[in-house]
Formats: sequence, C-alpha cells, structure tokens
Amino acid sequence: MGGVEDDEPASKRMKLSSVELRGLSNGSAFREPVAGSLRDLMARPLPSEGDEDVIGPAGVIKRVEFVRIIAKALYSLGYTKSGAHLEEESGIPLHSSMVNLFTQQILDGHWDESLATLSKIGLVDESVIKSASFLILEQKFFELLDAEKVMDALKTLRTEIAPLCIKNSRVRELSSCIVSPPKCVVVCSPKQDIVRAKSRPKLLEELQKLLPPTIMIPERRLEHLVEQALVLQREACMFHNSSDRDMSLYTDHQCGRDQIPSRTLQILQGHTDEVWFLQFSHNGKYLASSSNDRSAIIWEVDLNGGVTLKHKLSGHQKPVSCVSWSSDDQQLLTCGVEEAVRRWDVSSGNCLHVYEKAGLGLVSCGWHPDRKWIFSGANDKSICMWELGGKELECWKGQRTLKISDLEATSDGKQIITMCKESALLLLDREAKVERFIEEDQTITSFSLSRDNKFLLVNLLNQEIHLWNIEGEVKLVAKYKGHKRSRFVIRSCFGGLEQAFIASGSEDSQVYIWHRASCDLIGALPGHSGAVNCVSWNPANPHMLASASDDRTIRIWGLKDLNVKRKDCHSNGVHYCNGGT
Repeated sequence: MGGVEDDEPASKRMKLSSVELRGLSNGSAFREPVAGSLRDLMARPLPSEGDEDVIGPAGVIKRVEFVRIIAKALYSLGYTKSGAHLEEESGIPLHSSMVNLFTQQILDGHWDESLATLSKIGLVDESVIKSASFLILEQKFFELLDAEKVMDALKTLRTEIAPLCIKNSRVRELSSCIVSPPKCVVVCSPKQDIVRAKSRPKLLEELQKLLPPTIMIPERRLEHLVEQALVLQREACMFHNSSDRDMSLYTDHQCGRDQIPSRTLQILQGHTDEVWFLQFSHNGKYLASSSNDRSAIIWEVDLNGGVTLKHKLSGHQKPVSCVSWSSDDQQLLTCGVEEAVRRWDVSSGNCLHVYEKAGLGLVSCGWHPDRKWIFSGANDKSICMWELGGKELECWKGQRTLKISDLEATSDGKQIITMCKESALLLLDREAKVERFIEEDQTITSFSLSRDNKFLLVNLLNQEIHLWNIEGEVKLVAKYKGHKRSRFVIRSCFGGLEQAFIASGSEDSQVYIWHRASCDLIGALPGHSGAVNCVSWNPANPHMLASASDDRTIRIWGLKDLNVKRKDCHSNGVHYCNGGT
C-alpha cells in the first residue's frame, strides 16, 4: 500500500514512542494527529448509518464500515503502518478522536478523565454507561489497593462504585477486600477472570465487548466474517466429508461426490446366515456384527482401512440380534433373541459373563459409560441394570420396552432410551426419575442416537426416517424418504464428518445416503443381493461405511478413487473387490 513494507517481521518494525503509539490488546492503537495531514480528520464525526456509499455487486456493503474493519484487521495483524496509511488515504478513521482519547486515558490509568470522556463518545444506553463505569472504577479500586492506598480505595467504593446501584453482590465482594485484603485474591467466582487488578489492556478488551460495535470495532471482526463465510459454504456443500480438505479464500468451496463412500472395497463373508446387525467401535478400529447363525464376529480395521476377522464369538443358543461396545472398546455385549446377554473380552475373544433372568428372555443391551454397569431390556417389557458380575441393581417395570427393541444410553449415563410402545419412544432420566416420550403416528421399527446425544434417528413402518431433537423439549426436525421397507427391521445411522449424513439399509438390497441438513438423497449404493438390514459409519473414518445384509455378507464401502491392495482370493472370511458389484 503506497510503498509501505508490510512483509517485514513485527520484531523488526520501527518502535514508536508511547505518545505516538499505544499497542492495545485488541490490535488498535492511539496515535497523536499529525499536523497538516489527513489525520486531522480523526476529529471529524463518523459518517452516519444512512451513508449511501456502498461497494460490492449486491450493494449491501457500506464502504465506511468495510474500510474500518480492514484497518482494524491490519492493526490486529501487526501491520501498524499500513493501518495508519489506510486511515489517512481513505479519510476514514478507525475510531473517533474521542474514542482514541478514551483508549489512551484507560491505558494511562487516568480514571476520572476516562469517565468524563465515556459520556462523550456517543453512548445512548444508560445501562451501558453504568456498566462501563463500573469496570473502570473497579480497576481503579484494585490498583489503589495494590498501591496500599486503602482509604482511597474505600472512598472510591463508597462514593463512586456504590452510587451506581448495580452489581450489588460484586460490591459486597469488593468490600470484603477492604476488610480482609488477603481474601481479595479469591474473592471472585471461578467464572470471573478478575483477580485483584487486571492489566489495563485486559480492561480495554472487556470495555470493547460492552460498547456498541459502531463505536469500537469488535476484536477480529474481519476474521469472524471470513470464517463465517467459509463455514456457511461448507455447510451448504452437500458432499463435504473430509476434514483435511483445504478451504481456500481464492475460490468458493464445493466438494464432489467423490467424498462420499460409494464403492465396495471388501466383502466380509464370515457369517453363514443373514447378518442382522453391525456396529463400529468408538475408536473405529473394530467392527462387530451379529447374525441369524447365532454368532457374532469381531472384525479388525487395520491402518490402511483393510478389515479382517479377529474373533468369531459362539455360545448363544438363539440368533444374535444386536451388539454394544463399551466406551473404551475393550469389551463387547451381544444379545440373543429373547435369550441372554453375553459380555466378551475384545482382545482375547473370551466370554467374561452371561446375564440371564429366570423365566424371562433379554431383548436388548447397552453400556453405562463408566463401564461398571450394563442395561438390558427384557421380554416382560422391563429394563434392568446389572453390575458386571451379574448382580441386578435396579429394574424399571411396566411398559418400558418391547419384545423387539433397541436400547441406548446417553454418554453421561443419565438417560436410557428405548421403545415403550409400537409408536412411542421412552426417554427415561434415571437420576431425576423423569420420563419423556416421543410419539409417532406410525410403528417404530428401530432408532439410533447421535454421538452428541442431541438427536434421535427413528425408522418407521411407512418407509420414513424421522430426525428428532431431544435436547430440551423433543421436536421433529427432519424426514428422510426413498428407501424400501415392508417386512423387516431396517436400521439407519448417523455418519460422515461431524455426522453430516444419514445412511440406511433397505429391502431393495441397496444402501441409501442422505445429506442430513437438507434431507436430499445423495445416492443409493447397489451391490448386495438381499435386504440390507443395518448400516454403520466408522466414527474415526468418514470415508468408511459398512452394511449388513440377508445375503450373509458385510460390505465395506469407501471412496471411488481410493487405492486399495486387491487380492483375487478369499482370505479369512474376506473378499477384496475391484469396485464392482
């Protein structure tokens, strides 16, 4: 800009005197006006909000605001000369002369003068003036205490702070500093940063947050606007599914379909009957599946994304309906159809315990996050909580679950979610003993809980998937359509980067994927020769998706352009594919 060398390191820039430049924590500075230059415009009133001088093709950017924000960014980045040059060349000051005077008075500790100037910088809200005055006087109070001027501090408290008639509890805390100065260090609550006198630049930061942005430009405003634009572009990108994709300011951001798993990388063939359920571990290193063949399998995911059979778990006398991973992924629960729940060691594949209830069959299972207890649903519609050793700790009887039901526990262990009626879900708060319900017009076949515990994905008999917000008051927020379901239990899941996608099985042998926010169907993946009963997205790899089918296989889906090592033979229950179906 006009020959100003901005690329020299900050440490090598010319240091100005404290009169010429006062570096602020917010990146701006106070400078003495240069006689006979455009710097005299600093005393000129800022253009009115109704200024018609706009830039940009849409005509929505006010030139004055734009220039001021750029100047603010230059100072924040350390380009002091460029910021000053921009102000001079444009004739648009970053701040008014009164604001600059106020800033310098705060930095110099001229408290009485700063209070007088505060009333002249254009504030109209009396409550803002009082709050800002309180912050300034509090700083004055603490600095007087630090200088051991206790009587002056007391006078400030009584004659200046207290008459403001705000923050009475804070005034009492300040009073305790007079009575017992050593307690002053801990007088503030943990939520407050003020411990005795804060630095004056820190005080300026707090004042800046309090004052209207038209008077003092918010810190990092340009960075915030640019980042907001990038985030909005990312959220609007239907295929965004890669955390390492560089977003550039040079072009608008848009991903292609190549970021969505759509190619069969492997076919896992360890089961001898229909595969009903599968779920990746929390760390993404394992995949567990269960089948009508009465077995469950733990598969291991290697560093290259290859999946191999680790343990085949046998012992159930009936088909295995579901599995559940412990929070540390060291143990696995499996549940037989109206039978027993078994707990397995992932490393060795050994069965550690069998949970049974006399005269009843268990229909679902889940972990408490601290791994000390497990939950199970029973076919008498009750929910039980067990110690790992097998002792039943608590049982919630009544219409709590169905014979065929999913069960989820939130990551804090406080809430259990299950199907209590054909068309209703129960959200049971164990500690508060409060029950909430999600009621649908259609029969519910399955559901899935989001990783952040805020959303439930509910599969319905009418071939719809509903997304419910369960944070606070339950609310239906989205619907997904397109997949086929007429006879079987079909399961769906959240997945992809930041769980921005919804995937589901389907009775037409395909895997369906939707964009979560827009509800748009991204695609249907063919390949299976039987109904796809369940899908699971790897939480550690947004490009890996698994599907379980009645065709007795599990398919591992990845990116089309992914290079994988191919084998022409079956190995350990695994068939490596060339991408075809």
